[in-house]
Amino acid sequence: MEHMHTNALILIAEDEPEIVDILKAYLHREGLRTVWATDGRTALELHLSLRPDLLLLDVQMPQLDGWQVLAELRRRGNTPVIMVTAHDQDLDKLTALRIGADDYVVKPFNPAEVAARVRAVLRRTQCQDESSTPVLRVGTLEIDLEAFRASVRQGEHLHSLPLTLTEFRLLAHMARAPRRVFSRGELIHACLSTESEVLERTIDSHISKLRKKLEDAGLPGIPLSLRGVGYRLEDIA
Repeated sequence: MEHMHTNALILIAEDEPEIVDILKAYLHREGLRTVWATDGRTALELHLSLRPDLLLLDVQMPQLDGWQVLAELRRRGNTPVIMVTAHDQDLDKLTALRIGADDYVVKPFNPAEVAARVRAVLRRTQCQDESSTPVLRVGTLEIDLEAFRASVRQGEHLHSLPLTLTEFRLLAHMARAPRRVFSRGELIHACLSTESEVLERTIDSHISKLRKKLEDAGLPGIPLSLRGVGYRLEDIA
């Protein structure tokens, strides 16, 4: 399956040319294409015009910092993002993942490890986009994107979940990035009709019903609620 991410375009948002040169060399060695933005504003412009497959996004940049860029990217969609942070920044992995990053690396980093992280995130996201693999699997949960059917594997048997279309969309959307926390606003935008104004508590109601059905199928406590932030599907054992 290695061929899937060859020729993918990686947008490097980083204002230190020496670091960019090193990253480019390692990514090119993997058969990946690169484009470089020296500040946050340019990164957002290039994201719109070039539609890169993944962003390597430095936290400390001129114009807009990495967190501001990430927030705008998540308003636009689900382009994979790996954050690059400095050692002296008081930021833990949970914070990075909670606000929408797919992964993160800390400076000074091993460029070979960064290239491996890029490959891993691309493989994960492109597997999900391949029409030949329309089934998402998260632990014992199986989501058939073509048949709009979700099931829980119990030994040799599949227990089908009686989901509404909205519940299915919510579950499938979160299953694409099970460790990521999705805000209510994101879930409304991605999963609910835009024809009428949807209140955030509507999401809470849908999630509550979805959680009850998952619990009935032997998967209690998911999706996980993070007070004031949103919901995460979590890692399912």
